[in-house]
Amino acid sequence: MAPHFFFPQTLRALEEEHEDGRLYAQNSVDTASLHPSELEEFVKGVSFDLSDKELFCIEDQDIFDRVYSLIRGYSSLPPSCKFNLVESLRSNFSVLLPNVDSLTRVSQSQDDEHLVVDRVASHRNAFKIYTFFLINIVLAEESNIVSNNNTKVTAVSRNKRLVNSWSWEPQRSRILNLVANSLEINLVLLFGSSDPDENYLSFIVKNTFSMFENAILLKDLDAKDALCRIVGACATKYHYMAQSCASIMHLIHKYDFVVTHMADAVAGTEKRYADGSLASSIIRDIGRTNPKDYVKDTAGAENIGRFLVELTDRLPKLISTNIGLLVPHFGGESYKIRNALVGVLGKLVAKAFKDVEGEVSSKSVRLRTKQAMLEILLERCRDVSAYTRSRVLQVWAELCEEHAVSIGMWNEVAEVAAGRLEDKSSIVRKSALNLLITMLQHNPFGPQLRIASFEATLEQYKKKLNELEPDVPSESVADGLHSDNDTCNENGEIHNVHTQEQQESLTDSCLTHVEEGIAQKGSPVPDVGNLEQTRALVASLEAGLRFSKCVSATMPTLIQLMASSSASDVENTILLLMRCKQFQIDGSEACLRKMLPLVFSQDKSIYEAVENAFVTIYIRKNPVETAKNLLSLAIDSNIGDLAALEFIIAALVSKGDISTSMTSALWDFFCFNVSGTTAEQSCGALSILCMAAKSSTGVLSSHLQDIIDIGFGRWAKVEPLLARTACIAIQRLSEDDQKKLLSINGSRVIGILESLVSGFWLPENIWYAAADEAIAAIYTIYPIPETLAADLVKKSLSYVFDCSGGDELQHEIDGSSASILTTVQVAKLSRYLFIVSHVAMNQLVYIESCARKIQKQKVVKERADIDRHNINSKGAIPPDSLKDNSINAELGLASSEEAILDNLSDKAEKEIISGGSSEKNLIGHCASFLSKLSRNFSLMQKYPELQASGMLALCRFMIIDANFCDANLQLLFTVVESSASEIVRSNCTIALGDLAVRFPNLLEPWTENMYARLRDPSLSVRKNAVLVLSHLILNDMMKVKGYINEMAIRVEDEDERISSLAKLFFHELSKKGNNPIYNLLPDILGKLSKQNLIRESFCNVMQFLIGSIKKDKQMESLVEKLCNRFSGVTDITQWEYISYCLSQLAFTEKGMKKLMESFKIYEHALLEDSVMDHFRNIINKGKKFAKPELKLCIEEFEDKLNKFHIEKKDQEATARNAQIHQQKVDGMEGFAVAGNIREDSVGSDTTDDETEGEVFNPSTEGMTRHVNGSSNSKVMESDEYSNASSELIESEPAETEVQSAKVNIRGASKSKAKRNGTKYQKNNVSASTRSSSRSPKD
Repeated sequence: MAPHFFFPQTLRALEEEHEDGRLYAQNSVDTASLHPSELEEFVKGVSFDLSDKELFCIEDQDIFDRVYSLIRGYSSLPPSCKFNLVESLRSNFSVLLPNVDSLTRVSQSQDDEHLVVDRVASHRNAFKIYTFFLINIVLAEESNIVSNNNTKVTAVSRNKRLVNSWSWEPQRSRILNLVANSLEINLVLLFGSSDPDENYLSFIVKNTFSMFENAILLKDLDAKDALCRIVGACATKYHYMAQSCASIMHLIHKYDFVVTHMADAVAGTEKRYADGSLASSIIRDIGRTNPKDYVKDTAGAENIGRFLVELTDRLPKLISTNIGLLVPHFGGESYKIRNALVGVLGKLVAKAFKDVEGEVSSKSVRLRTKQAMLEILLERCRDVSAYTRSRVLQVWAELCEEHAVSIGMWNEVAEVAAGRLEDKSSIVRKSALNLLITMLQHNPFGPQLRIASFEATLEQYKKKLNELEPDVPSESVADGLHSDNDTCNENGEIHNVHTQEQQESLTDSCLTHVEEGIAQKGSPVPDVGNLEQTRALVASLEAGLRFSKCVSATMPTLIQLMASSSASDVENTILLLMRCKQFQIDGSEACLRKMLPLVFSQDKSIYEAVENAFVTIYIRKNPVETAKNLLSLAIDSNIGDLAALEFIIAALVSKGDISTSMTSALWDFFCFNVSGTTAEQSCGALSILCMAAKSSTGVLSSHLQDIIDIGFGRWAKVEPLLARTACIAIQRLSEDDQKKLLSINGSRVIGILESLVSGFWLPENIWYAAADEAIAAIYTIYPIPETLAADLVKKSLSYVFDCSGGDELQHEIDGSSASILTTVQVAKLSRYLFIVSHVAMNQLVYIESCARKIQKQKVVKERADIDRHNINSKGAIPPDSLKDNSINAELGLASSEEAILDNLSDKAEKEIISGGSSEKNLIGHCASFLSKLSRNFSLMQKYPELQASGMLALCRFMIIDANFCDANLQLLFTVVESSASEIVRSNCTIALGDLAVRFPNLLEPWTENMYARLRDPSLSVRKNAVLVLSHLILNDMMKVKGYINEMAIRVEDEDERISSLAKLFFHELSKKGNNPIYNLLPDILGKLSKQNLIRESFCNVMQFLIGSIKKDKQMESLVEKLCNRFSGVTDITQWEYISYCLSQLAFTEKGMKKLMESFKIYEHALLEDSVMDHFRNIINKGKKFAKPELKLCIEEFEDKLNKFHIEKKDQEATARNAQIHQQKVDGMEGFAVAGNIREDSVGSDTTDDETEGEVFNPSTEGMTRHVNGSSNSKVMESDEYSNASSELIESEPAETEVQSAKVNIRGASKSKAKRNGTKYQKNNVSASTRSSSRSPKD
């Protein structure tokens, strides 16, 4: 019998001889030294022997030695030799396995026990040897693949493959499957027990798990399945559990790619052997792990979490029975483990409770378990980690998609999601938005969720329910909506399941009749069945109504999210609003209109989201529907929304998303070709067409006559805005269309525009806007608009003053005629001022446009000349032309032409108001009159409408002329500060922004006054001031001066809109250059600390500003700057504010070192407890990110701060005690002097004092006043000094206490007074000496 084979630790260990006589390699051959032909013959000989002899010939010493030699030199074997060797070993082993089963029959048939034992031993040896050699081949081949993984196979080597070419991948899977099969046969007889020996199993398990570390091998599905089978057999069938669990846990912690494969192995083991002990053991190991270990090993925690989720997906029922082991980890600090547990609970809820088989009691237990899991998921929505909160919401979305959330739980989830919309983390808000989108998409209540629909239908079915149960007292029908909470008894559980099914089946069928129920409230409702079904339906309707109200209540929050700085917030909010509109949620339409201004966003993703949403919602295939949608938008939108709508429609027209058929439908609405069209809809259609014309001017060319006839016809009196819109359409015409319009209906159009401006047929509130556009239209289409404009001004002037022109007006003004204002109607005067100022403004624009046209023509002419010269000379410019250009350049003729043009433009602009040097024109006379009128404050206060129009006109004149602006600037600021009308102050504030752009040098001295508008009591004025200053500063039209602290205060404005605008300003300011806020922050801190601000407001402002600084270098510099502000500051409040700002900085290693180095600068402030608390916060922050070396320095710094703080406190206490002691000494000296005086007076008036029985000492009162009047006196409120006794008490020598400002010694006798005087006599000499020495200084 051959020696026994034992698995060695390594392959080379087979060459070592052992005392127990085990099989080892005695005569190994060095295959590397053999010639290729010799090596091939050697391999063939081995293969022949293995195939020709018995299966267990492998244990023969000669064959064993030769096979071992080939395995040892396996890497150097040529492919053909490898193929022959592997095939021989594999085929023999595959034949050996069935023979193991036959050993049982052989042992029963043979009587000789020794022969049976020898045969079993030979089979066992061969079994082990084949297994050992085959696994070593796999290890060697895989090691060779890994080492040569980066080498490239050339084309020559691919073409030179032999017939028996070596392909390792099929052989690998065959070998591993063979080993797996060997573990699945009956090895009891072979090894003598149910479990193979430890030596064999440890070898198999060790090498199997080492193969799991090879990611390339795991990509081979057959090989991976074989490895999984090996793991399952060893762990479960052969009870090699502890070692297998340890190896699996090690692999999961170390390699992320092995997670899913380990889950497959564990799950496959449970299914193959119907034994979940391996999975349960791993879960126990995970549950027993200290949660703190996962905090340290973040990668391992993530892998463990993924493994748990994957395993739950494969074995939900097994995990549900062991979930109690994992739940305690919800209290751990590792959010990755909590994320995984949340995913596990989600998988369990979705998969572990789907079966309906089993007894009532088991079903009740399962439902209670499911409910407990759902409650944990709801609780985890408030987890401290944003990642976990986000993951929980994602799990809820998955459950909603799989319809695993009952109707009873639906609204609780919806309310949690609605609350998480206000989460501070953007990833949580994103998950909450996606959850609400999913809940709407998969809601069980129907395709329409209007509140009114639910209420109407619910009311009808409640009546029907009352009819079905007339004797039952009314109660909340919501009790009929059973959720998973109702697990009180077994029968109740079964009933709840059926109730939920009834609800889900009946809800949709009922909601199809909702619209009919609203339209015909008297009509009978559909019959849904018996009492229980009706009760279930009513409960479902109540739940649907609650869900609709919950989603509708989120609309204000969604509006805020659309203004978020996070692009994901905006994009997902738009998606949610689109889904809300699809399900007709109340308020979703209005919220979607708030989306329109986002088209101006600089973020491309936000713009694309808005554009896609706009196209999806409003642009339909049916042109008429599209026209109606756009009409409703144009009619109901405000000015800001109209500007956004114009922008997006122009973009869509240029892209072709708005087709000609849609514009044709809009023309049909404008021309009243669609039945039922109103004047308002006609106006809206023309407004949309004007927006489209901004991108494509040809849109309006086909209906010029309709624009005039309808826009200014009888419908304009029905809808006054139609005339204004028609004026805008005239301005949007192309140049050819304008000429065509003038040639056909020129006189009529001009007459209509003049009548619109000077007539009174439009309402007062519409006239101003219409006149504005009419004057602009005149300047757009008329060749010489100044003549028409002059006529309009004169005509308007005649209506107001009943005089022929400016000379008479000026004469009456200069003559101080009072009758001119007594006979004027305020409304007409306001109109006149509007017309003349608007004409002046349009004249300015007209002059600038003319100058631009001349410059453009000049450029075109120069280009044409160059092109002509190029054509004539075939690319070469004539020398004469070059010579002329060079001469013109030297003489500056080209620039002189531009200077002449600029001078002409300036002269034309000045003539608008100033006129010539000697006389003024019509507008100039009006400007003088307006300036004097605006200074009549009493008259203006009497007529606020006149003041609003007058100041608006004054501001326009100031924008036009610099001299007029300079002369009236003080007047403007006086009005903007003192006017009682907030409309006037708002208009003037806006005008100040325009003046600052036009004449920055004139407005520069008034910068402080402009910032003062931020303190105006009116919300509208403050809002406009924030907008104006933001525009000026962000566009570099105004320098950020020392008044920026006023803007910072607006961050905490009582109005949320103003606060948001101020925050937006600083957010945009932080993006400019190198972040100006960094340089402004110390100055803002200094200014705010001196203002009377609430502490909370100051902290909020500074926290927001500091949060806008992101660069580490700037943070480090701020540490130094803020520390330097401690020097020279004695105010405790400023110490607190500076230290608070320091605590808000994001400290780096350099920042901490600078803070430590600046200790001497701020050490005097460490006396205050509040300052010390802020420094402690800084230290706690620093410890979190510090490396061990820095952490040690921080701890030393902390000890230094604490020690210094305690010393300062002790010094302060000592100084305070010394001060109190000095006051006592001074008081005692005063008493001593007073005692002498009193003794003399007592001696001279003894008889009188004896009869009185009361002694009053006025000198004591004077002494007390002296003590109280000392510079360092303090009122002490301790037990020692609060005694109410009115006597003088001598507690210690040279110490006297003063108890009252007026000392009366009541009931004292003459002898007692004498004794008191005697007691103090000893101190009188020294006291009087000191008093006399101080008296000359007094």
